[in-house]
Amino acid sequence: MFDPEKLIRKGRPKGHIKEVLIRSLLAGTTYLIVLIAVLLFTRIIVDGAPAILSPKFPFVDLEFLTAKNETLHVFDDAQGTRHQLAASAYSRYVAEHQGENLYNEQTFSYSGGGIAGPIVGTALLTIGSILLALFFGVSAAIYLAEYAKQSPFIHAVRLAILNLAGIPSIVFGLFGFSVFVLAVPVLTSDPSDRSLLVIPLMIGNYAISFQGWNSSLMAGCATLACMILPVIITASEESLRAVPQGFRDASLAMGGTRWQTIRKCVLPYSLPGILTSSLLAITRVAGETAPIMFTAAVAAKDDLPWEGLSNPFGILSSQVQALPYHIYTLAARIPSSEYTQRAQYGSVLVFLILVATLSIVSMVLRARIRRKLKW
Repeated sequence: MFDPEKLIRKGRPKGHIKEVLIRSLLAGTTYLIVLIAVLLFTRIIVDGAPAILSPKFPFVDLEFLTAKNETLHVFDDAQGTRHQLAASAYSRYVAEHQGENLYNEQTFSYSGGGIAGPIVGTALLTIGSILLALFFGVSAAIYLAEYAKQSPFIHAVRLAILNLAGIPSIVFGLFGFSVFVLAVPVLTSDPSDRSLLVIPLMIGNYAISFQGWNSSLMAGCATLACMILPVIITASEESLRAVPQGFRDASLAMGGTRWQTIRKCVLPYSLPGILTSSLLAITRVAGETAPIMFTAAVAAKDDLPWEGLSNPFGILSSQVQALPYHIYTLAARIPSSEYTQRAQYGSVLVFLILVATLSIVSMVLRARIRRKLKW
């Protein structure tokens, strides 16, 4: 006689132990990564917080965020009091206490003052490179997704773009140095002696000189833009292809041109994906050291990029400081001490806050656009 109870499996199912082991392994790996991240950020916050926090209102050391970077002087006065003064404050102290002896004096480069210059330089490099990369990257993605016909050449172009994403940043730095710093053509009336080629124009003394932009903000932004172009092109193209084909067909059926269809029916709905690619690009651009080391950044600069300029566009040809390069200088070029570590970890914490702020702004903007555009 048929017994229905025989069809019911009793006890643990087959493979239960294996399933538990795999689940435990995956969970353990995930929580290990989270633990490492928590320990890393905790170390940075614990060591960096004293540099940017203050016991008095507004509980933030505004001088560290707004002052220019200087050499730190550490010394004892005649009464045995230890002083830690930036170069400008040290000069005033010496002038006010002429004749007094100073004891155990030490100097620490780039460890005094603040980091206003690196903060401003990082923001300018990030914003400038993102604007350039978004313009050229989205333009290329529109062509590849909407206009280009499938062919071996287009497949080769896509493969080249994917390969560019894997090139080390140091290679992009050398590329930017050899192209944007030394070889890009410029319109000038005073060609440089190192110019690769000079083409005279019939307008006054002007000529097109292949002499580059020198080490400047413009060269750094162009180099960083080239580095993140593959990410933006690939992500933007996928976002454009994700828009339903029916949107295009409906627009074309109503008499719209191809460009009108792309501008009004495709681009608005692909913006969240494009912003996602820009978010990934921001986090990479802001943390790069090698490209800007060759093309834009300096370890120390007395003035902010716009100070002392009669022409506002002159900022594009000026060198800038940058937080990644500043941190590298403190960590690798200056003997380690409690004073350099304070400046180093404080700079790292500010850098993380800056990157997190830019990322959060992009995420909020993407979320708002995504809520408005639904299909």
